[in-house]
Amino acid sequence: MSKIKFQGNASGTGTTTFQSANTSSNTTFTLPGTDGTNGQGLVTDGSGTLSFATVGGTTSNALTMNNGGSGDASGTTFNGSAARTISYNTIGAVPLNGALGTPSSGTLSSCTVDGTNKVGYIGAPQSTNTTVAASDAGKHIYFTGGSTATLTVNTNSTTAIDVGTVILVVNNNSGNLTISGAGVTFQLANGATGNRTVATKGMATMLKVATDTWYVSGAGVT
Repeated sequence: MSKIKFQGNASGTGTTTFQSANTSSNTTFTLPGTDGTNGQGLVTDGSGTLSFATVGGTTSNALTMNNGGSGDASGTTFNGSAARTISYNTIGAVPLNGALGTPSSGTLSSCTVDGTNKVGYIGAPQSTNTTVAASDAGKHIYFTGGSTATLTVNTNSTTAIDVGTVILVVNNNSGNLTISGAGVTFQLANGATGNRTVATKGMATMLKVATDTWYVSGAGVT
């Protein structure tokens, strides 16, 4: 019969105590027959048999998302035509230093700095459209190299643009720029409505406040 031995340290002065839990049932723990390796801990099989095992080790995983536009078995839809595989590491069930990196496009949430632009930078990409498009939201429309020009704004039923959209208009032409649109109200801060004129070298801010109503203000705007 194997034996279990508890032995004190002759040079120590303290007391080490092993105490059972406050329970009315009998519990038996069977210790492993050999020592484990450095960093391992004791784990149970749920029936009282103990063994040494690595706890919280790093595991490599691969997450594959099937594309094609029709969705996978769970109903998730991804755009594109090829499968995407993302590799990542975990400690237990906690993700660690994934290989996702910084995406070149897409939606990135809960971030304050993108690592490229300075804090406070507001992007207003340039457009040269002469009729406002929904994709012009948040952009600046730049007129240059010509004489007079007209920027047309369609009704919302023709070109749906969200209320609250801001568009900048820069007139670098040699003549005036007219902002107009049938069925659309262009409101100045003084209450005047009608087509707006942006003088040469002028700049206007267009703010959509209702379905077919825009406030227009800026330098050289009448």
